[in-house]
Amino acid sequence: MKSNRHGLHAGKLLGIGGHYVALGAISLLMLVPFLWMLSTSLKEPAKIFVFPPEFIPSSIRLENYKEVLANTPFHLFYWNSLYIAILVTVGTVLFASIAGYAFARIPFRGRNIVFLVLLSTMMIPHEVTSIPMFLFMRMLGFINTHVPLIVLPIFGAGGIFGVFVMRQFFLGIPKELEEAAMIDGCSRWRIYWSIMLPLAKPAIATLTIFTFLTSWNEFYDPLIFINDRELMTLPLALSLFTDEVGTAWHHLMSASVMATLPLLIVFFFAQKQFIEGVSMTGLKD
Repeated sequence: MKSNRHGLHAGKLLGIGGHYVALGAISLLMLVPFLWMLSTSLKEPAKIFVFPPEFIPSSIRLENYKEVLANTPFHLFYWNSLYIAILVTVGTVLFASIAGYAFARIPFRGRNIVFLVLLSTMMIPHEVTSIPMFLFMRMLGFINTHVPLIVLPIFGAGGIFGVFVMRQFFLGIPKELEEAAMIDGCSRWRIYWSIMLPLAKPAIATLTIFTFLTSWNEFYDPLIFINDRELMTLPLALSLFTDEVGTAWHHLMSASVMATLPLLIVFFFAQKQFIEGVSMTGLKD
């Protein structure tokens, strides 16, 4: 019996170890493009495509970053992307949390039908609505401004996805908390702001990361609505940077590393809540 138990225990440990080895190998494989980008940003142009490739440069060249900042208004592109992503993230979280609370907690006629209709709009490809949105924004005089890049994502597919995430999370909160607050005389707004919203931190962190990531990497909308160089966001500016620089991969990779840093910072500070939110936000009826 003891030998069998030891055998089962050893087999279990071996299986767990195998899973960790497989996950580590997959993670390392996914990190290769980022490591190559970081390595290339620190190399001299003549050593970028040497064979075998050098992941650790023999001589680190920080001038690549200085040249990018000196030759292009990179700080302006950075600021445009940063403040747009922040406004879109804050607006989406507010809109999605209010609407998600209403769909989850406030009973009204046709609530489920309205929610299904709202979700069905996510099946419409963004490219199908881009022309009507462009004509609508042009009629309002918002072409070549940042207004479409802020307003449309909040009330578009990203906002609807946020409504779904927040609704599913609010459905998992016990109703007794809300009933106790109502007995104490709290209004719906007070319950939402003081009780529901603090409890929804994991879902908010999840939605924040997804929204910030999507807004920061958005290329299609800026390509449609922005014409002036000074108003461009980072993804659009990087495409122009590629055309201007040509084969200067050391400059392009330096710019890409600087464009990636905010995403890493956001995920680093919110990763705990992000994992908790993904695990707690289930598909409830």
